Amino acid sequence: MVEKEEITVAEAGRRGGRATLESQGIDFFKRIGKKGGERTAELYKELLSEFGRKGGRPRRLALDEYMEGED
Repeated sequence: MVEKEEITVAEAGRRGGRATLESQGIDFFKRIGKKGGERTAELYKELLSEFGRKGGRPRRLALDEYMEGED
């Protein structure tokens, strides 16, 4: 029986990414990145336009700002 090596999810993702890079090449990642960006723009066009009108994406509250209301 072959013993299986335990790896983290992050390591499994890294190995999968490297294997994909070796088999598909860098152009594959460029194509899917462009495709994903176009799809995101298509799905969230109104939201992204609103961010642009307001001067950029809103920042997240810092933990101390978030916790102020909880006393």
